[in-house]
Amino acid sequence: MKLNDRQIPGFIRKPDPRIRAVLLYGPDEGRAREYASALIAGVAGSPPDPFRYAELGPAALKENPAALADEASQLAFTGGRRVVRVRAGGAETAAACEILLESPGEALVVVEGGDIDGRSALRKLFEGADDAAAIACYRDEGRALAEVIRETLAGFKVRATPDAIGWLEERLGGDRSLTRGEIEKLALYVGPGGEAGLADAQAVIGDSAEIGLDDVAHAVAEADLPALERAFDRLLAESGTGVGVLRAVQRHFIRLHLAAGHVAAGRDEQAAMAALRPPVFWKDVPRFKGQLGRWSLSNLGAALSRLLDGEIAAKSGRMPQELAARDCLLAVAALRRR
Repeated sequence: MKLNDRQIPGFIRKPDPRIRAVLLYGPDEGRAREYASALIAGVAGSPPDPFRYAELGPAALKENPAALADEASQLAFTGGRRVVRVRAGGAETAAACEILLESPGEALVVVEGGDIDGRSALRKLFEGADDAAAIACYRDEGRALAEVIRETLAGFKVRATPDAIGWLEERLGGDRSLTRGEIEKLALYVGPGGEAGLADAQAVIGDSAEIGLDDVAHAVAEADLPALERAFDRLLAESGTGVGVLRAVQRHFIRLHLAAGHVAAGRDEQAAMAALRPPVFWKDVPRFKGQLGRWSLSNLGAALSRLLDGEIAAKSGRMPQELAARDCLLAVAALRRR
């Protein structure tokens, strides 16, 4: 079965005991890891009891497709339900999961499937089974992102002002693990019982933005290749993903394209930026305005097309995701109008 957005939070907190296997898929790998960790902790504890926890990778499943069913049928030496985590690969994972669902076993199997589409045999298997669940992990945005920000802060007994929330929404959301990491830094900066204002968010998140998703987007739009390389490498070192970076740059270029459209329709640049929702943050106005003046509407359209092609290439598996993303960003930067 496929769980909808309303069903997911409750299921992650307390999975239906009739469900034997869960597939986590989608572009937000940070959210998938978070859900996997929560499901595993709910069954085997945190850190998981080694007698009740096992991991299998694509190589093991390719060598022996029945290995997953065999592992899931094992009984825990210390008693209690076991959990098996699977790092999905290709067709071998779907074949192994098909054998699993046709075999007896009490363990909960958690499969991290990556960013797969609706034609995937793995998704079709999980969505069509009564004793399996498929959970989409899309990037946080809008109200969902604001809720993640507030929830993370609340865990540290910290509040945030509306303008701070708005500023954070504009800069976070590409990968949930990165989002939570940044918000945790803000919470520690403010301290328990405090309220994070705009200045606090800028002081803490602003430092990381120089080497984060926001700065990668600016570096591409400004064709600043040294800055792009530095920011991209730092993001990957902090567990960012190639697809996550490409999506962040896409969001930036969509905003540039919308603003350029307003200018083409007769508005001045200031009015065009103010018309965006959310509007361009005041501190970023000079950079955004400079980029708007250096990109034509047609070049921005070409950049968005190239970014979409780059995301497809990064997901295809024909080359390492990070290499596909880097090549795409360099190609987009070369499109800037001179």
